[in-house]
Amino acid sequence: MATAHYALFVDLENCGAKIGTLNDVIEKVKIRGDILIGKVYGYTDKYSDLKELLLSNTFNVVPSIRYGRNQKNNLDIQLVLDALDVAFTNSLIDSFCIVSGDSDYVPLVGKLKSMGKFVLGISRSEAASSVFINACNEFQFLESVSQGKSSGRSQKDEPLTLDQLDELICTILEEQADENEILASELKNILLRLRPDFNEKSFGFSTFGKLLSGLSQRFGSFTVVADHFNLIVQLGHEEQKTSPPQLTRDNYAEIFRSHLRAFRDNGFERINPSILKAAIQNDYPDFTERAVGFKRFSDLLRALEKSGVLKVEMDEQKTMLVKIL
Repeated sequence: MATAHYALFVDLENCGAKIGTLNDVIEKVKIRGDILIGKVYGYTDKYSDLKELLLSNTFNVVPSIRYGRNQKNNLDIQLVLDALDVAFTNSLIDSFCIVSGDSDYVPLVGKLKSMGKFVLGISRSEAASSVFINACNEFQFLESVSQGKSSGRSQKDEPLTLDQLDELICTILEEQADENEILASELKNILLRLRPDFNEKSFGFSTFGKLLSGLSQRFGSFTVVADHFNLIVQLGHEEQKTSPPQLTRDNYAEIFRSHLRAFRDNGFERINPSILKAAIQNDYPDFTERAVGFKRFSDLLRALEKSGVLKVEMDEQKTMLVKIL
């Protein structure tokens, strides 16, 4: 399997410039391929807590210099120029990730695609233009990226535990387009991109295959299958030992409040309703709005609005957004 080579361009204002959120974006891209070039735009001293993360991922920064009323436009233009420069001069780069939802980037996306480049777009749902979303080869809302399971890397770079490693492998498998399976050799390459310090011997196993077998037997989250001379890792959930949690008419408001609070703690003020519903269904697979007495999800949101849990807004494109209170 050929490894994609990415250039990653990040609008810090769009991603919220939080360590956790930016790390989630970087890990999302690293699961898909190598980041050969990384650049962030709009950097100021107030983002100094990002220094270690940016340096460890060899990112360059474009500072935000306040002059006149067109400061944001200047940074947008610089991002476009840098992306085109990379596309024309660096033949190794075959994929681009643009963390911004501005429709001004649509011509850039079109040019990159015409050159045979793959374009992944990531943006906050409240700032994502539908035109930009549709122009990309693939688009993901930043809120969904931040919901993903992290690699377990703490800010102090503490070693992975076995359960964190198992969780990370499951995250990688879920990202695979081919029926949630991957060659063990490719899985190890991805782990090394995410955690360069990864080594199966640090977990007490002499080979990577033995480590995978040990994890599979202990947690049951995935299976390891031998196919001739290859090991294939497949996502497989162990049987439920207890009934899944239920969301009812009595507890739905507090559950929604808790999920919204988690989004707010991650730096999101507004989110797309589909993101909120997906987060609820991730924890409560049987949830439907009808099960709690509503015909449509929008009716449920209006009820939560009356209860002071959230506020329903419409953006300029008449798209519904949920403002977190």
